[in-house]
Amino acid sequence: MPVYRLTDQIAFPNPSLATQEGLLAVGGDLSPERLLFAYSLGIFPWYGEDEPILWWAPDPRLVLFPNEIHVSRSLKKTLRQCRFSLRLDTAFRDVIRLCAEVRTSKNEPTWLLPEMMEAYSLLHDMGYAHCVEAWQQNQLVGGLYGVSLGRGFFAESMFHLATDASKVALAFLASWLLRRDFLFMDCQVATAHMQRMGARQISRKLFTGLLEKALKAPTLRGKWSAAENNLPGSKS
Repeated sequence: MPVYRLTDQIAFPNPSLATQEGLLAVGGDLSPERLLFAYSLGIFPWYGEDEPILWWAPDPRLVLFPNEIHVSRSLKKTLRQCRFSLRLDTAFRDVIRLCAEVRTSKNEPTWLLPEMMEAYSLLHDMGYAHCVEAWQQNQLVGGLYGVSLGRGFFAESMFHLATDASKVALAFLASWLLRRDFLFMDCQVATAHMQRMGARQISRKLFTGLLEKALKAPTLRGKWSAAENNLPGSKS
C-alpha cells in the first residue's frame, strides 16, 4: 500500500488505505485543527526524532472499554490504602513532560518531542486534551494524558515515579469515563501492560463504528473535575 504525503490542506486519506503496519500518511503539521480532525477519523501522529510527522491508523486497534478494566488484587489493595491523591487537569504540562523524561531517563525512544508536547498542551488549553495525576506528599508521581472527543477518550502516554501510580490513575480514569457514558479508551497499539489492565484488540472496522457513535455526543470541553468518583484518594 502507498503512504500518502499530506499537503497544507487539512485532509487525510481513508484510514482503510493504511499499510499493514498501520502507517497512513506523512507530513502535514500538528495544528489543533489537523489533530482534532485526525482523531475524529481514528488517526494519530507517532514519529521519532529526525523523522517527518507520521500518521497512523492501525488494524487491529487496542481499546480499553471502561467497564472492562482489570483491577488486580494487589491494585485493589493499593486503592484501599489511599496512597495517592488523584487529580484531573491541574498539571497537564508537567504530566506530558514527565511522560517524556521518564522514557529518556531509561534510554528509551520517545515520540514526545518538543513540538508534540506543545501541540497537545495547546489542545489542553482549548479544552480537548486532559490529564489524570497521582500525587504523593505534594509530588507528582504518576499520571497519563490524552484527547477527548465526543464520548471517546484517546490515551496517549503515561508515566510513574512510584509503584502503581500510573495504574491507579488509569483505574480512576476508567471509573470517571464510565460514569459519564464514554464508550471506549483508545490505546492505539497492543502492549502487554495495557492488555493486563483489560484492554483488547478490535478490528479497525469495529473501532470506526464505535468512534462514529461516540462522536454523536457533545465533547466535554474545558477543565475536568475529579469530584464525584467512586475511587478513594481523589480530589478536584
